[in-house]
Amino acid sequence: MTNRPILLGATHVTFDMRATERLMQLGATNVVRASESFIIGPNRRDPLEHIRMREAWSSLCEECSDRDDSGEKWDRLYSSDVDWKAPIVVWVSVSLNERVNLWRTCSWLQHLGIPRSDVLIVELELVRGTMKRFSEPPRIPPFNCSESVAHHPDEVLLDRLDKACPWPVERYDRAVRLWDSYADENLLPFVESCARGVDGFPELSSLWGLLSCFFPRRTTEGTLRLSRYDDLILTILSVEEWQTPVQVMCNKSDLGLDLRDLVSCTGDLFLRDRLAQWAKHDSSAAVERAPGPKPPDYPMLSNVYRLTERGRRLRDHGLDQLADAPSLPIAGSEVYSDSAPWVLLEDGRLARL
Repeated sequence: MTNRPILLGATHVTFDMRATERLMQLGATNVVRASESFIIGPNRRDPLEHIRMREAWSSLCEECSDRDDSGEKWDRLYSSDVDWKAPIVVWVSVSLNERVNLWRTCSWLQHLGIPRSDVLIVELELVRGTMKRFSEPPRIPPFNCSESVAHHPDEVLLDRLDKACPWPVERYDRAVRLWDSYADENLLPFVESCARGVDGFPELSSLWGLLSCFFPRRTTEGTLRLSRYDDLILTILSVEEWQTPVQVMCNKSDLGLDLRDLVSCTGDLFLRDRLAQWAKHDSSAAVERAPGPKPPDYPMLSNVYRLTERGRRLRDHGLDQLADAPSLPIAGSEVYSDSAPWVLLEDGRLARL
């Protein structure tokens, strides 16, 4: 514990439980935990609508909850009981989840009328662990969603806190605009920002690389194909063999590696949920489901799945229409939806059908 006045008297915003616990161990008394991932699921610019949509999304997952074991919400950013005592210190790592949450936090603090000069942003770099030397270089995942402020030693955190200062007005306003465009139904302005880059936000290229994996694809010939994420799932699934979500995720192939890269950003329960969505979609489902080897309190082992002939046709020959696949909310929009017919072109651009 330290007696630094700024640590004791400030309002601290953190984006994961580990960082929250770490700051409290150091002596912080007013910590606002905004631990929520916005890589998948609905997002809205209006806070009340955002809360409503996220709660509805969370309720679709039987084993998920928007509260911890003590009953406190994981995401307290919009909570009415928060005492926003200045200065506000926002702690953020290079995790893509946290960077998006940083934009949202800047937008909310501006909405509350808190002066930008009262907001101190502490940015932490990637922590590179010590690794043994191998003949081949280690595989580096393409997307970083697991980094945490808590990965840094106490002396680094305290030093960064001592040096923390407000962002320039231009950069702060860019963060607010990024959240506005991310949570908008029209994703094109956001995707264009990712393509051209925005000064001070190097995460945009990698973030769009990740998000694009969830959009259905259209070939130059006009064929509609599954998203990269769904294609991995339906390719790993077998027509003959039943598999648990764990077996799908741990598939020992390059496809399994690619899927685990995406699961590292969405969480393993989303993989289970996506399999269930496929199994419940349409009367002639692309995926079959049956009871698994474990009871329901083992969500990754309580059901088994296999591909149907229809699923094999969708995977190999493409979709007749977007609604052939279960819809999925992404950013402010939705994929596989006739009301938001976004497709990914072969050159990586986003377009409407």
